[in-house]
Formats: sequence, C-alpha cells, structure tokens
Amino acid sequence: MAEYTEYAFGMRMDANFPSLSAGVTLPKKEVLTSDQSLKAIRTLIASKPDVEFARTDDDFLLRFLHARKMNIQESFQLLVNYYSYRHRNRHLFIHLNAQDESIQQALKDGFPGVLQQRDRKGRCVLVIFTAHWDHCNYSLIAVYRALLLTLEKLVEEKQNQLNGFVVVVDWTDFSFRQSSNLNPKVLKLMIEGLQDCFPARFKGIHFINQPWYVEALLTMIRPFLKEKTKEKIYMHGNNMSTLHEYVSKDILPAELGGEGPSFNPTVWSDKLLEESLKTSEDPQNDTTLNESRSESPSSSSDSDESAKKTTNVHVRKSETVPDTLSGNQFFKKPLARKVSHTITPISSSTDKS
Repeated sequence: MAEYTEYAFGMRMDANFPSLSAGVTLPKKEVLTSDQSLKAIRTLIASKPDVEFARTDDDFLLRFLHARKMNIQESFQLLVNYYSYRHRNRHLFIHLNAQDESIQQALKDGFPGVLQQRDRKGRCVLVIFTAHWDHCNYSLIAVYRALLLTLEKLVEEKQNQLNGFVVVVDWTDFSFRQSSNLNPKVLKLMIEGLQDCFPARFKGIHFINQPWYVEALLTMIRPFLKEKTKEKIYMHGNNMSTLHEYVSKDILPAELGGEGPSFNPTVWSDKLLEESLKTSEDPQNDTTLNESRSESPSSSSDSDESAKKTTNVHVRKSETVPDTLSGNQFFKKPLARKVSHTITPISSSTDKS
C-alpha cells in the first residue's frame, strides 16, 4: 500500500511571515454561546428562502454546529448541503426506517454494526464485516440507506456529535464477485453524502485484510476524497497490531483481535427495529413523507388522507426504491435470513485521532 501513502513532515514556515515583538498580543477570537450561535444560524436560514429547511429546532441545528466546531458559516453550509443532497437524491430517503425489508436485512447482517462500548476518547465505533453482504438479496444502495439510518439515530446523542465516529471495515473473505457489486457511481454518491452533507465527525476509517481488488477500487474513488478525508483513512492489511494502536483491543470484538465477545449485529438492528415500531405511527419520523407533503402544498385532501393511511401501517415489506443509476426499480426478494454472526493512511497523519 505504499503507493497510497503520502508523508508530510513538519510545517512550512513562510520567511515573510512577520514575527511578534515581546509584549504584543493577538486579539482573541470571539467565542459565541450556543444561544448566540443558534440565533446566528437562524438568521442565515432566513436569508436562504430557496432551500426548504424541514427542521430548525435547537437540537437539530446543534448537530451541524458541533460537526463544524461551532463555526457559523461552515455549519450553515453543511445544513444547506444536507437538505440539497436529500432533495437531489429523494429515492434514498423513501421510508427510511428499520421496517423496510432491505434495510432490515442489511442491519441484521451488520451493515453497520455499532459497538456498545466507546473507545478511550469517547468516540462511537462502527464495525462492518463485508463478507456478510448478501448482494443477491439487497443492493449497495440498501447498505447505504441502513448506514444513513444508523447515523441519523446516533447523531441524536450530543456525545457522538462532539466526539465523532470511528469506522472499522474488515474485508476478510470478501469475494471478487461481491466486489463487482461495488458500483463506483454509488460509492461516489456515498462519499458525497457522508463527506460533505451529513453532520457527523469521522475521526478514522480503518480497513483491514483488504484484497487487491479493493485497493484498486480505492484508487478509482480517491479523486473524490478531500485531503482531510484521505488523512483519516488507514489501510492495515493483515496487521492487527497497527489497528489496535488506533482502536484499543479492550472494546473490539474477537473477530478484530479484540478482547470482547464475538460480534453480534442483531444487538443494534433489534434496537433500531424496536424504536421504529414504537414511532411508526408518528409522521414526524418519516422525513421523506414530510418533505413530499411540503413539496405539494396544493395537494388534495385525498392525498393527505392517503398519506395518513401510509403512516398508520407498519411497513413489513420493502418499499420499491428507484435505482438512480439505471432508472429501473430494484425489487427485493422475500426475507431469507442467514446466521450472521491495513493501514497506512492514504494521506499520512501522525495524530492518531
């Protein structure tokens, strides 16, 4: 993986940069309180009437402020990107809940799994065992939707907003046939959504046991990654010890060389499904439904009545979700369960954050 590694030693000092004389102090940057930050971002929201901001409550806006370290302009741009992305890719958010069949299958296979313990820096750890992907029963889009649903739930917690996430992806026994379903266009869509359009701070993405064809795919998507993102991606190969330098063994499952019990993906999937069933009759929990209503203010009462009926029915079977790459419909097969049970940085960073 040496071809992916870039090293930068030290900082370049500009010879023309003025030095400070003794006793000279720089003005302190004004630090806004949460209330002031919320007021400022709401002012910016009012200045952008062309974007439909479905939510502007304090808890929701704070996700974006925390994701950009309370920088008002950057937080607002992230908020705009979030809604613009959802507007451009509506098919991703149709009935985005754990009752959707394809999302259920993905979650039960551990796409993604969420460890119950945080790492020593208080970060939430997500794990993915790629060999568990049943690509014949659900698509990469379904995997992405399950990931989006998981992150939407996790960022409700302030600790996750502040401390961020670590992702560990295990490519052990991931077949070449499975890799042929990693459509670069879908991967680009995922990168865009998670890198620029979602209020989450990804502190590290760790690949282990990646085969050569995954490395080749990484070369294809590398141009779509920002430099900051590249610095957070590490390729460990089969060297578990380097992984443990970033994520301690005491919280990792046995499959990742950790001291914890074997990974059980149903812990997280069952939690999401249980919460989804509790809130299924609340239309506020179906974001796409709310957006579709707001898009059609002149819709008839019959349409409203139909929407109400939709929310009152538990969605047991998968919704048909358009495949934007082909324009076709992706139909899921009936649920058939199976038992589910490195890295040098792409752009090296010495900080194991």
